[in-house]
This record gives sequence, structure tokens and C-alpha cells, in this order.
Amino acid sequence: MADEAGRPLPSVGVVVLSQGTRMPELRRCLDGLLAQQGVELDVLVVGNGWAPSGLPDGVRTLALPENLGIPEGRNVGAAAVRGEIVGFVDDDAWLDDPDLLAAVAGRFGRDATLGSVQPHVCDEHGVTMRRWVPRLRVDHPERPGPGFTIAECVMFVRRSAFDGVGGWPGHFWYGHEGIDLAWRLWDGGWTVHYAGDLTAHHPATLPSRHAVYYRHNARNRVWVARRNLPAPVLVLYLLSWIAITALRLGRRPRAWWVWWQGFAEGFRTDPGPRRPMRWTTVWRLARLGHPPIV
Repeated sequence: MADEAGRPLPSVGVVVLSQGTRMPELRRCLDGLLAQQGVELDVLVVGNGWAPSGLPDGVRTLALPENLGIPEGRNVGAAAVRGEIVGFVDDDAWLDDPDLLAAVAGRFGRDATLGSVQPHVCDEHGVTMRRWVPRLRVDHPERPGPGFTIAECVMFVRRSAFDGVGGWPGHFWYGHEGIDLAWRLWDGGWTVHYAGDLTAHHPATLPSRHAVYYRHNARNRVWVARRNLPAPVLVLYLLSWIAITALRLGRRPRAWWVWWQGFAEGFRTDPGPRRPMRWTTVWRLARLGHPPIV
């Protein structure tokens, strides 16, 4: 496909992971993707333990016989979807700007060092959750800038960067895979960009609604540190998160108990390959305003 000047359109492949439990939301998600203009688009719905059916024309499907977890399901989709840019969009997220993908592709085209782009995410009422703003200062979420983690619900990555750093950490199942990917992109020489001036949507839900939240939150917090941080930074990172969690959970002994069980599990179990980021990357992130200790 080409534009009016005969130049090839940027190719974007979008992976939508679904278990088939939110069909109205999935349809809204797909309608927004199929309305995108100015890109050569491949949309793939990956059924995580579900055989997708009843979807609009123009959508490809891939059925996984069992639920592989969120990051590994996305990895499988990334390997099967076509595009120089790979997008990951939750089945309950949606795009209402038909030029969003073209705008994202334009940023990749103008900056050869750009590894990942995450738009500003808010719900239908304009509410932006703190976890969707990938920096320490979460005020003014419409302000663009470097991203130090990735909100996985709507994000885009250069395929060569994604493949080069090994994709999502598939064994994480759920939680903190966006931190892991962002840190590895930065350490690989790429930049991670928060496009606060571009907007996508997702319901303003709390992650604690998932039964595994507190356990995975703690276990994967340890895993992401063990995989990516030099030893002194690793200790500071985990100590800071113990303090932050103590403030957040307060007098909730059951939640605390589950969190500590997950924390201990993070040390007892294999986090995957350890590749500590270079000290130059630690300094780079600190200089940009977000040292990897929070």
C-alpha cells in the first residue's frame, strides 16, 4: 500500500489478546482499530485459551489451546502479526482517533532510536490512572516526555527493538512486564517515549481486582530487579518498594501477608536470564529524572 505521493505506508501489526469474556468491549476495540487511516494494518486477535469467532472482516485470529498468561500470549501474537511496528492493545481498550496509528508511525519514522511509544491513556470520562503515566511526576498526563515504564494496555514498539531485547518476559504471567521491557529497551540503546499528546482509552479499573495481584505484584517486583539491576541498585530498588508498599497497604494484614509471600517467592524462584543494565544506563535514567530505584 502507498500514500498519494506513491510512498509506501508504514506497516503496523496490532495484537489484541482476549479470552473471549468481553465481547462488546472487544468489538469496540476492533472497530477503532479497523477505522485507522494512513497505515498498512494487520490486526490479530489472539485467543488466550479461546478460539476467537464472530469477529469483523479484516481481523485475523490465532487460537491458543490454553491460557499462557498475558506477556507470553502477547509474545506469541507478536511473532505471528505483520508489521515493522507492533502494537499491543487490550481487548477492553479502544481508539477513537482514526489517525492515531499514523501519528505513532510518524514518530518512529522521524527518530531511528525510538524503541517504544505509549500514548496518554484515559477512560471515557478523561480519568487517567497513576500507573498509566510512566514517570515519577504524574500530574499533567498530557505532557509528552521520556517513559520509564510501559503501560501495556495500549503501546507500540519497533519490531527490531522488541525482538532485539527478547520481547516480553513471558513467564511473568501478569504484572510488571512493562517495567522489564522498558528497562531492557533503554539498556539496548533505544528510547522509550510517552506520547502524552496522543490519546487512547481504557476503563479506569484497579489492578487489585485480580485475585493474583498482591502475590504477582511482589514476586514480579523481585524478578524484574533480579533480572535487570546491578546489585547495589537492586537492593535500593527493593527497599524502596517495601517502604512504598507499607505506606499503601497500611493496616491490611491479609494483603501484607500475601505480598510478603510473593516477595519471598521472587527470591526462591527463577526470574529468567539475568542481564544487569550498564551503569551508563543507570546514569542516563537518573539524568532524565527517573533513576531505577523507584
